[in-house]
Amino acid sequence: MSGRGDGGLSHDMIVLGERLENPYKTDNVREAYEALYPTKSRDDITTTDLYVRFLPKNEDEYETLLSLGMELIDHPVDYAIVKEGDYYHDPSVSEEEYTWQYAIVAEDFDFPDIKYEIIDECFIAENSPSVKSDDGIDWEAVEQKAYSITGNEDMLSPALKGKKSNPSGRVTIVDDKANGGKPFGIAGVRVMCNTFVKFSSAYTDRDGYYKIPKSYSSKVRYRLVFKNEKNFGIGMNLIIVPASMSAMGTASPEGMDLTITKDSDRKLFCRSAVNNAVYDYYSRCGEEDMDILAPPSDLRLWILNGSSSSSCPMIHHGAVVDRDYYKQYLAIFAKILQFFSPDITVGTSDDDDYQAIYDKTCHELAHASHFRQVGLDYWNKYIGHIVKSYVMNGGLVYGNGDEDNAGLCEIGEMWAYYLETMMHMDRYGDNIPTYGTGYWFYPQIFRYLEERGISRNEIFSSLQEDINNRSLLKAQLKSICPSKSKIIEDAFNRYK
Repeated sequence: MSGRGDGGLSHDMIVLGERLENPYKTDNVREAYEALYPTKSRDDITTTDLYVRFLPKNEDEYETLLSLGMELIDHPVDYAIVKEGDYYHDPSVSEEEYTWQYAIVAEDFDFPDIKYEIIDECFIAENSPSVKSDDGIDWEAVEQKAYSITGNEDMLSPALKGKKSNPSGRVTIVDDKANGGKPFGIAGVRVMCNTFVKFSSAYTDRDGYYKIPKSYSSKVRYRLVFKNEKNFGIGMNLIIVPASMSAMGTASPEGMDLTITKDSDRKLFCRSAVNNAVYDYYSRCGEEDMDILAPPSDLRLWILNGSSSSSCPMIHHGAVVDRDYYKQYLAIFAKILQFFSPDITVGTSDDDDYQAIYDKTCHELAHASHFRQVGLDYWNKYIGHIVKSYVMNGGLVYGNGDEDNAGLCEIGEMWAYYLETMMHMDRYGDNIPTYGTGYWFYPQIFRYLEERGISRNEIFSSLQEDINNRSLLKAQLKSICPSKSKIIEDAFNRYK
């Protein structure tokens, strides 16, 4: 029977208690092995893994560690946790610097030129090439004996009666306005499990189901990691981790289920809603559906729970934004620029349900697709216009239409508001929203064209890097859809 999640979640810093004796330490496993098999040699137990910590100086060093396939975690795993949280920062390290990152690596790991310390030599039976199913050794019993002799017997799960289990379950969310209000899967997020240095993880499928590949006999600590299998990350934990982790607590090794609603923990709800919006968007970009370019991979999104403003600066992907203006645009969130370099920010302070977050996220993703098509030079001018207009014109975010580069803004916002509207209609099927229709540009043009047979692919194909004003846009659409020239002319004449 699975445990249930979403009880007592905290997003503060983890509070550590006393240090515990690691049952997977090679010497401790040897002692357990000898106690159960006194006639066998202790030398049969040889180190398989190293419990280490790294202190990266900058993001490049952190990314180097990730590229080596490590599961990095920002706090030690051999301490009792007095209070759960989403992040930890070692008190011996300045808050303006990257904190220690803990990992488990193979015994023969080739360490890069990054500061590190080896904490323990470990033996994990599943990682040992010498362990065989027919060797006559009850490795589950050895592991449990190691827990016992290290004073961690209370962590073992009595329900399993000495056996192991692969944690499994389902992680879901409720959108009150879709799916009849029934829970549906949080798709593509990673469920991470560990007990001491024994780590394993699995991605949820599109319906939210997961099954952890390693088996456990002790209670397991569960976390959701918002680095999606479609290669986008949501948020960060304090400074270094480029994807938010949400603690789910410690529960049975049989698994944990979690259902999130708008009345659940606010940060977890927003992260989950944004995750599903991005997953849905990427899934729909293929030829069989919208047939448009997906946003670039390794997209970084940041959720601003204290702001209603959203943006698509694409900084992580090379866009150069005037940071003084952008800091004013995002006000108190300026530190994000120093450490995170977001591609998309989603402001959720005014959004109290899934639908509002979904729509807003789709708007910014439409921009990210547009960015991928038009490139950096176009985007630097475009996002620069928006940010400067906001700062110089007292919050008039798009300007008034007669500034330099206003044509880029007109085309970009027409596209984003149009696609936001249509994706809302595709999901919810209710009255057509009026997104963007109160500004000086007209997203209604694209909706008018789609309703008359011009596809989203054809509309998107018109958004090329040399199309920087309304007249060029109209001409490009006629070139792509010559049989629809009159319809295109009618649309542009209708809204001007």
